[in-house]
Amino acid sequence: MKTYSPKQGEVAREWLVVDAQDKILGRLATEIAVRLRGKHKPEFAPHMDTGDFVVVVNAEKIKVTGAKLAQKKYYSYSGYVGGIHEVTLKDLLATKPEEVIRKAVRGMLPKNRIGRAMLKKLKVYAGSEHPHGAQNPKQLDI
Repeated sequence: MKTYSPKQGEVAREWLVVDAQDKILGRLATEIAVRLRGKHKPEFAPHMDTGDFVVVVNAEKIKVTGAKLAQKKYYSYSGYVGGIHEVTLKDLLATKPEEVIRKAVRGMLPKNRIGRAMLKKLKVYAGSEHPHGAQNPKQLDI
């Protein structure tokens, strides 16, 4: 018996809409990462991008547990001396709520070119409206 390996043209991709209102950030991010990666499909192959497109709405209304709003920090470094910048989760939610979900999902994807391609299939919006109605996305309940 031979091992089945899917071809790139055989992969059927769906569009899914996830409402992030009152969802826990980490639990939401794991489900999104599984769908982006394609691990929920029987034809999953770790060397290929077999995942679906995921549209996340209401990103500004996510929940976190504990004291993460004040204690969780995101760092970026410019490469210069003294060029490290930190922002708390509360400040990032106030300015760019889409980035909170994008960063959480990005950490759960492979760290290579396939992971970067998977992240491009994630569309995150702060409000309840999105411009992907023409793709006829299905509602995903998490």
